[in-house]
Amino acid sequence: QVHSLQELRRSASLATKVFVQRDYSDGTTCQFQTKFPPELESRIERQLFEETVKTLNGFYAEAEKIGGSSYLEGCLACATAYFIFLCMETHYEKVLKKISKYIQEQNEKIYAPRGLLLTDPLERGMRVV
Repeated sequence: QVHSLQELRRSASLATKVFVQRDYSDGTTCQFQTKFPPELESRIERQLFEETVKTLNGFYAEAEKIGGSSYLEGCLACATAYFIFLCMETHYEKVLKKISKYIQEQNEKIYAPRGLLLTDPLERGMRVV
């Protein structure tokens, strides 16, 4: 049975929920457990699920990486009393948008056709997928 994304979003409040918890094994960096939930056993292939979570973890690692652009953003923020962020997005915000787009694509291609809906962790306080 094929499901549409809009259908799933409407019925999400009534659906059985499976939570993928944060993984704190490497400290407080944002990453999620790649352990396959048994509740999904007959609904999606383990490899697809793990690939999705690993990709999300990679995006979050990229967002939290401190590089030249992050350093420059910090310097500009201090120099402009943080007014610079009224007219530009931070590196972190750009990656969060990329994550939201990725989740949307995964829902359309992989999860919705199987009757599943992946929730953006940003909607849940970055605690669960």
